[in-house]
Amino acid sequence: MGGRSREPYFVQSLERGLAVIRAFDATHSELTLSEVARVCDITRATARRFLLTLTDLGYVHTDGRMFRLSPRILELGYSYLSSVGLPEIAQPHLERLVHEVHESSSVCVLDGDDIAYVARVPTSRIMTVSITVGTRFPAYLTSVGRVLLAHLPEQEIELHLKRIPFERPTSRAVSSAAMLRTELARVRAQGYAIVDQELEEGLRSVAAPIRDHNGTVVAAVNIPVHASRNSIKSIRRDLIPPLVASASRIEADLRLLPSRAGGTGPRHLPPNAS
Repeated sequence: MGGRSREPYFVQSLERGLAVIRAFDATHSELTLSEVARVCDITRATARRFLLTLTDLGYVHTDGRMFRLSPRILELGYSYLSSVGLPEIAQPHLERLVHEVHESSSVCVLDGDDIAYVARVPTSRIMTVSITVGTRFPAYLTSVGRVLLAHLPEQEIELHLKRIPFERPTSRAVSSAAMLRTELARVRAQGYAIVDQELEEGLRSVAAPIRDHNGTVVAAVNIPVHASRNSIKSIRRDLIPPLVASASRIEADLRLLPSRAGGTGPRHLPPNAS
């Protein structure tokens, strides 16, 4: 750890304390004092002081010879998770999904009768309208919107249906409340939504729900594709499995957040997305 030029503010003892914590991993869940000193390149006396301090603070357990991290160490990561929201959590999972399928992907929430983009990783532009965080579209014409609408209470669904003008930007777009109601029931049953060139000619999109720790659908993740390159069959075969897996990973991270994380729900935009 020594030999490097440091800024005047640098606290070397903090660096060493963090190094002691990082010395433990899946293959080295228990270490002796000497092993910690060797891994961290510090003296035995220094390692002993850090380990005993961490033990006093409850972050390390010891039987007198072997040391191991205690569950309380999770508080350190929990502090980070408590400070972030859905967009920050979703972003790395979107990046992984895009790398896997080579198509753009976004996370959206429901805001009134529209969907709003809160996180996005693009690959190529396939719509005439440029999409960025904060972009909005009518929910009923989008795959993410149908996922979000489908999981609302029945009374709220009916209120939405009454407000929808059912304008048809393409000839394929749904044209009545009855048609949309049937489609929403299908989305609930199958666990995903596919929209085939209803928002824009040549654009197909598939979306899956994201649930919070209570099981409430709070957002949806999508993959839009060129209709000329992707049939409905290929979307089901090639895109839905990785899409659902990505949604599950986002959900797993959301469950680690405190209960307020569910506040980034289907009716609320985060402050930085308006």
